Amino acid sequence: MLRNAKKEALIALVLVAPFAAIYGLAFIYPTIQMFLLSFTDAPLIGQGDYVGVENYARLPGDRRFQTALWNTGYFVVLSVIPGTFVALAIALAVDRLKGRFQSLVLALFFLPYILPVSVVYLIWDWTLNFQFGIAMHLFDLLGIQRVPIFKSTAWFMPAVALVTVWWTCGFSILLFLAGLRAIPAEIYEAAALDNAGRWTTFRRVTWPLIWPVTALVLTIQLILQLKIFDQVYLFSTGGRPNDNLVLVYYIFQRAFQSDQGGRAAAIAVVLFVMVVIVSVFNFQLVRMSRGRAQ
Repeated sequence: MLRNAKKEALIALVLVAPFAAIYGLAFIYPTIQMFLLSFTDAPLIGQGDYVGVENYARLPGDRRFQTALWNTGYFVVLSVIPGTFVALAIALAVDRLKGRFQSLVLALFFLPYILPVSVVYLIWDWTLNFQFGIAMHLFDLLGIQRVPIFKSTAWFMPAVALVTVWWTCGFSILLFLAGLRAIPAEIYEAAALDNAGRWTTFRRVTWPLIWPVTALVLTIQLILQLKIFDQVYLFSTGGRPNDNLVLVYYIFQRAFQSDQGGRAAAIAVVLFVMVVIVSVFNFQLVRMSRGRAQ
């Protein structure tokens, strides 16, 4: 039967229109406004004068911006790659389990992911707090000097990275498990017939086939951790927040504490560009993974 192309196009347009309208209102319009605001000296609420690229020109000489950029990159290195491979290792172990025991273990690993950040903060504050933390009492029993982890610049980012990996690892484990279960069992049977050991099987079979999922997990984690704010904000309470600045925290300070909407928008644009670059990097990783699989 011949189809009416105009009628189908109209139906498709009607179906897509609600999403396009919401997407434009909730994302495209605010993004355009953010770019425009970054070229003004406007406060958080209200109009400002056009200042060109002055807000961007200030960033290279802004010591707090440099600190925030460095801390964000440092945190990404500490959390993304270790978190991805920890999730892969756990997924490989859970995949070997069977029945209800597998479901129970998977639920235990996934449980932290559904917790709100405030609960995560309380759990780890009770654990690592310098005065009453459980870990500090263990240090006392072992004769180890207590360490003010969340008050120390050297220990703060590694500790927050550890908390973040523990908190977000569950979702990555689910993605890896889905990828592992999509690998046909016949491939492993053929590898066993060739007397391939576990390491050879992983290197030659599992890793190449699981690479697309690995690229996806890496990109999701990169985007999430570039936008870190909640953990740093909460664990910095009572400490030295300016030493622990990350980009979103610095945007918060400029916008809501200093009432400098234009300068905050410029930093937000820089972060937006960084996230776009990561997304393009993900696209290239997926293309590479497809080439390897073929």
